[in-house]
Amino acid sequence: MSSRKKDLRLNSVSAGTEALFHVILCLFSLACIIPFVFVVIISFSSEASIREIGYSFLPKSWSVEAYTYAFRKLPQIWRSYFNSLFITVVGTVLSTAMCAMYSYALFRPDFRFRGFFNFLSFFTMIFGGGLVPTYIVCKQLLGLNENYAALIVPLLVSPFNIIVMRTFFKSSVPMDLIEAATIDGSGEYSTLFRIVVPIAKPGIATIALLNALAYWNDWFNSLLYIKQNKILQPLQALLMELQNNVDYLNRMAGHLGAAAINEAAKLPTQSLRMVLVVLIVVPIACAYPFFQRYIVSGLAIGSVKG
Repeated sequence: MSSRKKDLRLNSVSAGTEALFHVILCLFSLACIIPFVFVVIISFSSEASIREIGYSFLPKSWSVEAYTYAFRKLPQIWRSYFNSLFITVVGTVLSTAMCAMYSYALFRPDFRFRGFFNFLSFFTMIFGGGLVPTYIVCKQLLGLNENYAALIVPLLVSPFNIIVMRTFFKSSVPMDLIEAATIDGSGEYSTLFRIVVPIAKPGIATIALLNALAYWNDWFNSLLYIKQNKILQPLQALLMELQNNVDYLNRMAGHLGAAAINEAAKLPTQSLRMVLVVLIVVPIACAYPFFQRYIVSGLAIGSVKG
């Protein structure tokens, strides 16, 4: 009984230490939240206030001019929102499923070609084919051009995610359970999706979040493969084009006369950048809470000794 009380004392945390941890975590949370709040404030600041006092938490004047300018292309923005959402959802589901199946094969010690495919995923993570071969394969060989597949297929397989998922399977899925399922007559796909995946939900959620971030923030593939059919343009590519147009008008104003200079001076150059950040970050930030509980439980795996 005394040894048990001693163990409880050793495992307990003093009130002062716990308060210190809370202060540190609160400071860390503020360091993450304050920059985004600052971006939102700047996005509602007038361009004159930014020119006069710079970026400030308390601008001299407020304005929605940057949002008005951004939403001049309102139909295209909503279409680009739909494109990004569709690409992110479909791409995340497909890439997560492929990652789970590939990692499950590498996790099984009785898989004959395990070493080869393990080396293949690791090798491609270190050595890439380069932009030109990738472009030729995607556009000419696979026909990924002016379609949604051009924005989904290039990001389907991530060697890093495969290695992470394989490690998670090793740490959370007991082989005895798989052997018992095999004895009961369960097939490989049935074992994976009905037994392994429910156990590995934290790992699956983490990989799904990484894939969702990759698809949502991707604009480079649109730059390569979507040139004529602008209706397929994702949000990030559209907003980047919008910012480039504003920068171009500012650079060329001096060559176009006094009227162009006055018009360029009215453009919300600085605040528009912050508006674009808000439009991109808010949707994916709203999706994070749905993954949070799985990620936290995944971090806790292995921390409690059975």
